[in-house]
Amino acid sequence: MTIAGAGRMLRGGETTSVALTEAAIARMEATEARLNAFITPTPDDALASARQADADLAAGNDHGPLHGIPIAIKDLCATRGIRTTAGSAVLGDWVPDFDATVVRKLHEGGAVSLGKLNLHEFAFGTTSMNEHYGAVHNPWDLSRHPGGSSGGSGAAVAAGVVFGAIGTDTGGSIRMPAALCGTAGLMPTYGVVSRKGVTALSWSLDHIGPLTRTAEDSALFLKTIAGYDAGDPGSLHTPGGWDPTSEI
Repeated sequence: MTIAGAGRMLRGGETTSVALTEAAIARMEATEARLNAFITPTPDDALASARQADADLAAGNDHGPLHGIPIAIKDLCATRGIRTTAGSAVLGDWVPDFDATVVRKLHEGGAVSLGKLNLHEFAFGTTSMNEHYGAVHNPWDLSRHPGGSSGGSGAAVAAGVVFGAIGTDTGGSIRMPAALCGTAGLMPTYGVVSRKGVTALSWSLDHIGPLTRTAEDSALFLKTIAGYDAGDPGSLHTPGGWDPTSEI
């Protein structure tokens, strides 16, 4: 199932966000011991978000294409009240009191996060072999790595745990896991998605983008997270309200 397909089912009353989320949690529990895709899973928070998404939709409040859809977040992005490690023991106890802009946009868009995904330490590597939180394994062949640094993102999407995930890309960290795990990966134009609240590897080269099951789903994901942010000096400023995703 895809984001587009699940969205149609949600809006048509054929399923609920709670049902989708319960299935995602069950899949995570069935695969996590082998994949090690997550550093901090948050199933209880996910179910609470799913219940809210269903209530909002029933009240006629549709927050966009990711409304009620189970996703997950690379553990490079700050999340209020949930530890954010950047894949390092140095930040192992850091619990931010704020959300990264991209995380805030996901919440505002009604997405349901299953938690924080494993990665190469500080996003500085291409294998997602992490000495602190364990190596991520490729769901197609557990003896192989999923690429990096967004390996947890690629593995979780490819294994059917979540419909999409946040990744970051400085030198291939979305594109390599997408290639090795057989998912769609999109590194947007620099500045289209805010980097505020995302641990930097190279400020002038970092991009934030989605890994999903299809190109269409990546477009829907991007529409939720794109937009100018005054808190990111490199954010793409487009006077006149131009929407960089309007023709996707």
